Amino acid sequence: MPNSDRVLTCYRIGDPDGAYAVYDAEGARLYPGRWNTRTSPMIYTSEHYSTAMLEKLVHTNLVMPANQHFIEITIPNGISYEVFQTAAHPGWDLRNETICKTFGQTWFEEKRSAILIVPSIPARLERNFLINPAHPDAKGITHTLPEPVWWDERLYGR
Repeated sequence: MPNSDRVLTCYRIGDPDGAYAVYDAEGARLYPGRWNTRTSPMIYTSEHYSTAMLEKLVHTNLVMPANQHFIEITIPNGISYEVFQTAAHPGWDLRNETICKTFGQTWFEEKRSAILIVPSIPARLERNFLINPAHPDAKGITHTLPEPVWWDERLYGR
C-alpha cells in the first residue's frame, strides 16, 4: 500500500444541481460501474480532464445530460494508493466485468488504500483514479467548486 510521493490531480464531471453532488459515490452505489458493486460505492475520476470528457461521452452514449460541470480533485502527498496490474488479471478488459468488480469489491472492503489507479477502457494509455470514500485517507482529498464543461459540437457528429 504505497503512499503518493507527490500531489496528484484528477477530474470528475457531473451536474452540480442534480440528485447527487459531483463529488459523491451515490451514483456508483445505485448504478455500479466496471469496478464496483452496490455495496462498494466509489468515486470514479480521471487523471486528465480530456479523459474525464471521453469517459462521460462513452457512458452517456453521446447524449449529454444538461448542466455538466467539472471539478478538479487534489490528492495530496501521503494519500495511499494501489495500481491495478493488468498483466496479473487476464481478461480484465472484457465486456464481462466480473474480474474488475471482484477486484474493486475486495479493494474497497479491505480498505487497502484510498485510491485505486486503473486503466481507462476507452483510452487505454490513460488512467482513472477510483476513490474509496470510506477509507480514512480520503478525508485529505479536496476539490474545487464545479465549473461548466464546454462541449465542442463536433464531438456529436455532423
